[in-house]
Amino acid sequence: MEIDKLDLNIMEIISQNARTPFKDVASICNVSRAAVHQRVKKMIDMKIIVGSGYHINPSALGYNACTYIGVKLEKGSMYKDVVPEFEKIKEIIECHFTTGPYTMLIKLYARNNEHFMELLNDHIQKIPGVISTETLISLHQSINREIPIGTEH
Repeated sequence: MEIDKLDLNIMEIISQNARTPFKDVASICNVSRAAVHQRVKKMIDMKIIVGSGYHINPSALGYNACTYIGVKLEKGSMYKDVVPEFEKIKEIIECHFTTGPYTMLIKLYARNNEHFMELLNDHIQKIPGVISTETLISLHQSINREIPIGTEH
């Protein structure tokens, strides 16, 4: 599927607010609601649009500490064995296989520093293959947005 100007317009609108009714998207784009529905369905099927739903504020659930952890593994090939172990830790919300000084970079939320220390010392650092970690604590998230959509940069 070639992404055209209408697709870009639709993506821009719904990426700002996924709850925007298709009739409103259609009106803004000057097309029928059925056209918007078909385009969105096709983009979902092709994995151009992934996910939809609500974003939960972690602090509303008592998760007040956001951390990024650089993880070094014994061997990079152990990545495939470590990821399933990370998946068992529900507080880990992202995991990336990276280049640079770390084999992996993970993002996790903890309730507080004590909870974070428990996750790090009793879980993450005990996973076979993990040889070291380096923690960066997020003090404040200043930007949180989707990738820019459209033809202008």
